[in-house]
Amino acid sequence: MDATWVVLLALVLGISMGAGFAVFVFAAVSRGERAHQVITPSVPDGVDQILGALESIGIVLDASDNVLKASQGALALGIVRSDRIAVREVQEIADEVRRSGEPQTRRITLERARSGEATRILSVRSAPLGTRYVVVLANDLTESIRLDDVRRDFIANISHELKTPIGAISVLTEAISSSVDDPAQVRRFAEKMTTEADRLAALTADIINLSKLQAEQALHMPERVSIDAIIESAVQSNTIVAESRRVTIATGEPTHLAVYGEEPLLVMALQNLVANAVQYSPDGSRVGVGSRLVGENVEISVTDQGVGIPKEDHVRVFERFYRLDGARSRNTGGTGLGLAIVKHTAQNHGGDVSVWSQPGQGSTFTLRLPVATGDEAVSAPTPAAGPERTQI
Repeated sequence: MDATWVVLLALVLGISMGAGFAVFVFAAVSRGERAHQVITPSVPDGVDQILGALESIGIVLDASDNVLKASQGALALGIVRSDRIAVREVQEIADEVRRSGEPQTRRITLERARSGEATRILSVRSAPLGTRYVVVLANDLTESIRLDDVRRDFIANISHELKTPIGAISVLTEAISSSVDDPAQVRRFAEKMTTEADRLAALTADIINLSKLQAEQALHMPERVSIDAIIESAVQSNTIVAESRRVTIATGEPTHLAVYGEEPLLVMALQNLVANAVQYSPDGSRVGVGSRLVGENVEISVTDQGVGIPKEDHVRVFERFYRLDGARSRNTGGTGLGLAIVKHTAQNHGGDVSVWSQPGQGSTFTLRLPVATGDEAVSAPTPAAGPERTQI
């Protein structure tokens, strides 16, 4: 009997000790989990999904400024590195939120460390997220600011360019009014007024064309277009002016090449190149227009024997209203938009335009466009590398 009680007592004692040990282990595990949560906190529910849905840059910081969550944009721009914020201005905004407990908004300039990378302008907003976290959101304003600057410059340039013909027409109107008794003077002033009206009409047309080219989905009905037909139309439209100055426009053999696009736009672009070549060529000289297949692109080149373009101006000649010789351009009716129209036409057709030129040796403008697939033209061999060209 005594032995039985001893066994029962030992059994109860063992069970009690086992239960106590289990409780001890469970409590230790619970404390460990709580400590782990404190050390490595998780992002609050729903934040992952929200950051994933945002197009803007998003970052979530814990109480120790560790990055718990960062969007791809934050990583791509180098704002977050090694789970820490790497941009001082962004960290300062987060610190101010912790001190004040209020949302903060600032605009910062993000300088790029590597050469060739553009400076970014960001609008950064930071706010508390619960009691322990801080969220940082940023929008890249670089492109919108650039477009605003371009739009503002464009309006300023248009205003300046319109002043000349409008002012001239106003002065000529007054001159005609004061010369009603002199038919010869009236006729002379009327001819000048017609010239200024034509210039104003040309400028207005170029502004409208450039605006259309800069709009989204500028190519509404692309179709297969013959390069030979484009060249023929562009040359014919400049024949009268060229003959008046004894400038010969020579064209190469037909290539039977084709591209996909809108024929009126391509004709307009090539007309501008040929017109410029004629305009800046000396009397009695020669302008050449030809096309060839180079790789997967059709190259249409227009070569003149004019005064040439300094190298530092090669890129700028494609800017709107930029003129190498402003007085000459205005005397010949130039609007300063021709090459800008060529550039945007090429871009809208998936191509580009470039220039090779040296002072005193003339210029060659080359329009490159993707060749239409299935073309049965005989491919000309790719020529050896020629003079340096400026790519646009």
